[in-house]
Amino acid sequence: MNLFDHAASQGDTFKPLAERMRPRTLDEFVGQEHLLGKGKLMRKLIETDQVQSMILQGPPATGKTSLASIISKLTNAEFVKLNAVSLSIAELRAVMDKARDNLKFHRRRTIVFIDEIHAMKSNIQMSLLQTVENGTLTLIGATTESVTHDIIPPLTSRCKVYTFQTLTSKEIKNIITYALADSDRGLGSSIKIEPDALIYLSDVCNGDARSALNALESAALSIKSGSNIDLITIQQTFESRVSGISKTDLYDLISAFIKSMRGSETDAALYWLARMLTSGVDPVFIARRVVIQAAEDVGLANPQALNIAIAAKQAVEFIGMPEARIPLAEAVIFVSESPKSNSAYKAINNALEEVRTSCAYPVPSQLKNSTGLYVNPLDHPNVKINYLPSELKDVEFYRPNNSGVEAKIFLKYNNTDNS
Repeated sequence: MNLFDHAASQGDTFKPLAERMRPRTLDEFVGQEHLLGKGKLMRKLIETDQVQSMILQGPPATGKTSLASIISKLTNAEFVKLNAVSLSIAELRAVMDKARDNLKFHRRRTIVFIDEIHAMKSNIQMSLLQTVENGTLTLIGATTESVTHDIIPPLTSRCKVYTFQTLTSKEIKNIITYALADSDRGLGSSIKIEPDALIYLSDVCNGDARSALNALESAALSIKSGSNIDLITIQQTFESRVSGISKTDLYDLISAFIKSMRGSETDAALYWLARMLTSGVDPVFIARRVVIQAAEDVGLANPQALNIAIAAKQAVEFIGMPEARIPLAEAVIFVSESPKSNSAYKAINNALEEVRTSCAYPVPSQLKNSTGLYVNPLDHPNVKINYLPSELKDVEFYRPNNSGVEAKIFLKYNNTDNS
C-alpha cells in the first residue's frame, strides 16, 4: 500500500497548485543537488531501492516530503506514511508489528515515513529504536527543527542525517516556470507572468517553494483572462503573509540580533529586529534579550542603557504590537550605540566560579551581625575593615573597562594600583 498515491484525476483539480506540482520523479525534483545530483550517493540508493534509515532536516518546503513521495513510487517495499503530530504509540506499534510480519512471512521490507518527526514524544521515539536497529523497518523522518535538540540521540545515531538547503531564487524561478508551463497539473501556457514579477516572487518567498506556488495561484485566480500577472499583483499576495520560522531559525535570528547590538552595528540590529517581528516572534521575548544585552554588554559603560531597556520592555507589555516596535527600536538603537563593557558580566562569573571551586569561608568577625565589632566607614573613614575572608584578600573579581562612564572607575583602580 502506498499512501502517497494521488486521488483520481478529478480530485486533483481541487488540490492547491503547490500540491499538484509536487515532483513525481528525481528528474523533476528541483534543488538539493548536493544530495540528489547525478552520481550522488543518496540518489544512487534511491534509484537502486537500497534506502537506509535517514532523517531529512531542513527549512519548510524544500522538498523533504516530496522526496519521500518519490521514494514511495520507486521502492518495492511497503511504504507507510505517518504524521508525528497525531501519532500514538499504539498506532506505531501496529505498524511495527505489520512490518515484522511482512519481513517474516513475505520477505518484504517496510519503509515508514514520519513527517514532523520532531513532534514525537521521547518515549514514542524510544519505541522505534529496536526495529530501526535490527532492520525490521526503514525509517525516513522529516523535520524542520534541530536534529540535535528535538530528536533523541539514540535514534539519530541509527539514522543518516541529510540536511536540506533553502532553495535559491533561481531554483524557485524554475519551479514557477514549470508550474506556468504545465497544462496538465499547472496553470498552463494561458497564464503569463511579467519578468519583474517573476524576479520579485522568486526572491521574496525566501526559498519556500510552497509559498511561491500559493502566491502564484492566488495571483492567477485574481486576474482577468488574458491578462499577465504583474508586479503589483504579486506584491499584494504577500502583503499580509506570515513568515513562520522554526526554533532553529529563531535561535539563529536572535543570535544575529544580539551580536549586531554587541558589535554596535545599529542598522544590522534593526534589520534582525524587523525580521523577527515580521516572523511573529513575541516582542516581549525580544525585549528581554535587549534588557540582557544592556546589562551584559553595555553595563557600567552606560548604566542608562539598562533603564532604557527595562522601560522598553514595560512599554511593549503595556501597548503591544504594532506600536511596540517603536520603543523596541529605541532601546535597540540606544544599546547598539552605547559604549560597551562586559565587566559586570565577568565579575559575577568570576565570583561564582570562586564559590563553586572553594570551600565556604567564614564571614569575618567585623561583618557578623552578632559580634558588635562593625564600625561604620561613613562615620569613621580611616577604619580598616576586612570585607572578604582572609583567604581571599588578594582576589580580584571586578576589573573595570576603560569605556564610557566606567572609564572614571578604571582610572580610580589604576591610580590605586600605581600608588
